[in-house]
Amino acid sequence: MQDKTVKQSHNLILENRKSLSISGITDVDSFDEREVILYTQIGEMTVQGRELHIDSMSVETGDMLITGEIWAIVYGDRDKHGPLTALGRLFK
Repeated sequence: MQDKTVKQSHNLILENRKSLSISGITDVDSFDEREVILYTQIGEMTVQGRELHIDSMSVETGDMLITGEIWAIVYGDRDKHGPLTALGRLFK
């Protein structure tokens, strides 16, 4: 059986450390005002900061906008892609 999933590219645009646009998102693991843990086409990713908010997210397009005071963007395990959870479906 051939995999027909089209891989979307993964991109980040950080503006003035206040607005982070991300593409290639596959799921959100958890989030609060200090940390957003998510999965991308190329693995796990954590955004750390203060007063973080997920302004928008679409599981269909894989796009997300995070605002707040962004301190760090950390990539984790490349092979950890995470299944689509109920939380991820909420943002669909």
